[in-house]
Amino acid sequence: MLGLIGKKIGMTSYFNELGYCIPCTVIKAGPCTVLQKKSIKKDGYYSIQLGYEDKTNKNTNKPLLGHFKKFNSSTKKIIFEFAGTFCNSPGDVIKVDLFKENENVDIVGITKGKGFQGVIKRHGFAGVGEKTHGQHNCSRSPGSIGAGSDPSRVFKGTRMAGRMGGKRITIKNLKILKIYFNRNLLIVKGAIPGTKNSYLLITKKLLKNGHRNL
Repeated sequence: MLGLIGKKIGMTSYFNELGYCIPCTVIKAGPCTVLQKKSIKKDGYYSIQLGYEDKTNKNTNKPLLGHFKKFNSSTKKIIFEFAGTFCNSPGDVIKVDLFKENENVDIVGITKGKGFQGVIKRHGFAGVGEKTHGQHNCSRSPGSIGAGSDPSRVFKGTRMAGRMGGKRITIKNLKILKIYFNRNLLIVKGAIPGTKNSYLLITKKLLKNGHRNL
């Protein structure tokens, strides 16, 4: 098993043995239910499909209801596949004891959405400074975005205003400081992307030989 689906609870402080205060994030990791195992013979690849958090049948469409019924599982809010071969079977419940303290993990989350923002907030532009020589209400404007005669176009990648945030981000090598097995909680060093109660993917680190520390 390579990882778990979890939910960000929030941030707190953790004091280590030396008395240092370490900022960390609390994650509710699992329990996740194994919904399906895929194989090369039937599906063309090896993977395991996990489901996280129950939801009502009323809020689930018919194709997914049939999928859950086929594998004798309750309806789930989040479904995700982890690639690889595993010994787990459909119906198994995987909990936070998959991980160990002081182990490094990779965490995937969706960053906070900021909406449509200007160049100062989005890219850190400084603005044009004082309003002189007829400059009127343009202290936060982006300025020139290219010459008109040559090349007569705007190059791709030019820093301009636009949608900010809401991107899938992976934070690597986060250390697990503490595990509360009875509550399925992970205390992870540092910050991770996303708002409170946003969903995360917690995966084990790859070793140098390409395998994961199972």
